[in-house]
Formats: sequence, structure tokens, C-alpha cells
Amino acid sequence: MLVKTFGSTVYGVEAITITVEVSVPGHGTDYYIVGLPDSAVKESLQRVESAIKSNKYYMPRTKLVVNLAPADIRKTGTAFDLPIAIGTLAATEQLQNPEKLAQYVIMGELSLDGTIRPIKGALPIAIQARKENFKGLFVPVQNAREAAMVNNLDVFGVSHINEVIHFFKDENTLQPVVVNTREEFAQAQSDFDIDFSDVKGQENIKRALEIAAAGGHNAILIGPPGAGKTMLAKRLPTILPPLSLHEALETTKIHSVAGKLPEHATLISKRPYRSPHHTISDVALVGGGGNPQPGEISLAHNGVLFLDELPEFKRTVLEVMRQPMEERKVTISRAKVALDFPASFMLIASMNPCPCGFFNHPEKECTCAPGTVQKYLNKISGPLLDRIDLHVEVTPVAFNELSSAQPFEKSSHIRERVIKARDIQAERYQQSAGVYANAQMSSKQLKEICVIDPAGQNLLKNAMEKLNLSARAYDRILKVSRTIADLAGSEDIKPEHLAEAIQYRSLDRQGWAG
Repeated sequence: MLVKTFGSTVYGVEAITITVEVSVPGHGTDYYIVGLPDSAVKESLQRVESAIKSNKYYMPRTKLVVNLAPADIRKTGTAFDLPIAIGTLAATEQLQNPEKLAQYVIMGELSLDGTIRPIKGALPIAIQARKENFKGLFVPVQNAREAAMVNNLDVFGVSHINEVIHFFKDENTLQPVVVNTREEFAQAQSDFDIDFSDVKGQENIKRALEIAAAGGHNAILIGPPGAGKTMLAKRLPTILPPLSLHEALETTKIHSVAGKLPEHATLISKRPYRSPHHTISDVALVGGGGNPQPGEISLAHNGVLFLDELPEFKRTVLEVMRQPMEERKVTISRAKVALDFPASFMLIASMNPCPCGFFNHPEKECTCAPGTVQKYLNKISGPLLDRIDLHVEVTPVAFNELSSAQPFEKSSHIRERVIKARDIQAERYQQSAGVYANAQMSSKQLKEICVIDPAGQNLLKNAMEKLNLSARAYDRILKVSRTIADLAGSEDIKPEHLAEAIQYRSLDRQGWAG
């Protein structure tokens, strides 16, 4: 007898529905899985057989053929265990209602006793099931809330194979999981454990990060150990504008595919903050592998990627970020497939000014040999530095600020100003597809939007000459000054906005490191 059940496989951040055809022809003795299965899929027959026998059902003693169609797409992972098991039971007439199977997508990994284990990619699978007008979806109970965010689809969370068998035998009434997505999303958006008010002093650094958040600018923090670079960077997501529902869905899909969502999670409601260690490989950072998976830059999509101790990262790792930073996506190409992963993130980096960490320190003396500081800074390539708009020098906090009991400004207050500035930019770029912040302006838009008066031109000319600023600093200064003007609610870029933007180009000064 031939029976069809339906599963799904994930490619990139999208799902493809797979038809699981199970045939018991009645002659022969071997079990086969065909349709480009990987080793994990091939091993599923042992798990399926054990789970079926453990629950007092029987496996056929004759030939069993399982085809995963379309057969030219590679199938990976263990989530096909459950649809294969249910198909096997229906093909051996232990389930009497096989036509009911055509209305549902079934996914889950089986333990040997029939317990169902969680899977990756439940959200894109649910989205695809609704697209193809399936009535419902069976997923492990741990993934049920994630999948239930998709409306007009009955999502059943199951923990044991018997629950699925009894459902198709009409012996139980499983209730679909219901999630109020919008309500839960709205409640969690402003719930942070950390706040900018925790940071004593460093008002100039907070101001720089406010500008970075308001314009979507990349920033690098340069300062000695213990000055608060990491502490400040961790708090950046608390002042970024809240995720829209569309952004949250896109971000959740990426984390779901990567298996990074916590159990029983729904939508990601806060902007991601990723902080990989400097020993990370280039594949782990941008994504890839035999079965391509999203890397850290994609997991930071719509959020912040923080690279601590930037010069300690391998040169090849930093260079592979250059194209994704420009295009806001990364393309993983293989012989048979090319996948796009979104990668629109804010890069925040931190570094010591030299190997010992005390170059330009107000109190401690730098012990590095002559030329070492410049050699250390040269570990960061010019093209990468060109994509970083703000260079912020972080100085140690004075004792009187550390011991001060006065309250410092909360993240929520800074966030309000950032949102107002982003609203101005949203209106400005509403006709420009893919541009939503000043940092993403093209050269053509820069000439049209960042017009400065003669006084500003004169100021910028003097700064370029006296501070020996490089040519690449010119566009960056204009973009940052446009953001500063937006924060001030000014339609025009004034000389004071330019003056503030100029001070954020430390590493562009020729001879900064002596």
C-alpha cells in the first residue's frame, strides 16, 4: 500500500514542503529511504522501528520504501522521523484514515520510546504550511508556541507519537496552541535588564552611541582596559528603536533556522546583540558549512554585532564582513545551490589603542616599543575602517563620577530622541527602497540631502587640512552631521553639527598613533 504524508525542509531561511511517500509493496525484506537523504535521515528508520515497536505497533517484515519528494533536493536533519513513522503505520493499515494525513504537515524527531524531540526552523515551516493551505501542523511541544505565531493554521504541540496516532484515529481531541502574538510582542519590547543609567560618567560616549543609534552608524570605541567599552556597547540595544512586527518575524526566522531560539519561545521582541569571541572562524561569522547555516552577522540582523578587541580577530575574518556590510545580506554559494541570509546589522567594535592598552592614557605610561602602536592599528584594514562612521575615544572614569550618587539619564529617555530622529529619516527615505537610516545613503543622496552652507564648507575645509583627515572621512562626516541635525530637529546641517561630527574621526587623523 502507498501512503503520502507531508513534512518540510529548510533552505536558508525559507521552507520547502516535502512529500513523504511510504510504500509497502508486499515482497522483499529490506528498508530503503530515497530522495537524497543525509546520514541523519537514513538513520531515522532505526528510530522509527524502535518507537513503533515500543508502543505495541508493528513494523512490516516485508520491503519498505520511503521516498522524500522532490527527490533532487537534499534532505538533512532528524525532523522527518515522525512523518515517516505515521506514514509507515498508515501504509500497513494500522491507521484507517490515510486521506486525513493530506491535510497536515508533520515534523518531529523520535526517541526510541516514541517521545518527540524539538526541531529547528519551526517558524518558516509553519509559514510555508499556511502558504500551501494545509489545515494544520504537528510539531514538538517545545516548538509549538514559535509555530503558533502563524495565524489561519492549527498548530498542535505533541510530546509523544501516541498523541499523533490517536489524533488520526479520532481517539483524542488535541487542541491547537493559541498565541496572542501582538500582545506578547508589545509587552516584551521595553523589558530590559540593563540600562544606560547604570553607567557612571562617560557622557560623551553615551552621546556618540546615541548618534550611532539614531543614524544606524557603525562605531568603534578606542580606550584603555576597564574604561567601560563593553559595558556601553551592551546597552546600545536599549536605545535602538523597537522592532517592527515584520522585523521581529524576519529575525525570529533566522534564529529558528539556526536553532538559537529558547524552548517555548515566540517572537524575538528585542533587537539581537551578538558578541562573538575573537577566535571565531570566517564561516562561523558570515555563515556557511556543508549544510549552510546563518552566521553571527545574520544572527545580529536588525540588531547589534559587537566585536570586542577588534585587532585580535584574524584578518580574513574581518575582511569577509566588508561585502555584507555594504549589501546588508550574505550569499552562500555552493555547486548546486546559492542561499541568501539577511545581514543588516550595526557594527560596534572596541579596541585598546595599543598592545599594552595605555597609549594616550592620562595617567599611565605606554610601554610599547616605537612603531608598535601603528603596527597594532594596521591590523584593521583601511577598507573595513572606511565602513565605520564614528571613532570614539573612551577615557577612564574619574573617581568623583564613579562615587557619585546622582541619577544618570535612563535608556528610555535616550530612546525617545532616537525614535524621533528615525521617524524624520523614515519620512525622508520613504521613496528609497532599502534605505531607512542616514548611514545607508548613497553618494547621489548625499549630495542632495547633506547640503552645507559656506560657513560649514569653510569649517570642513580647515578640519581636513589641519587635522590631516583622509579623503574617506569626508562622506562619513557629512552623514554623521546629518544625523546630529536630525537629533536636534534641524532641517539644515549647521557648523556646530559638522564640528561635532569631525571629532568622531580619530583614526583618520594622519599620525594619530605617532
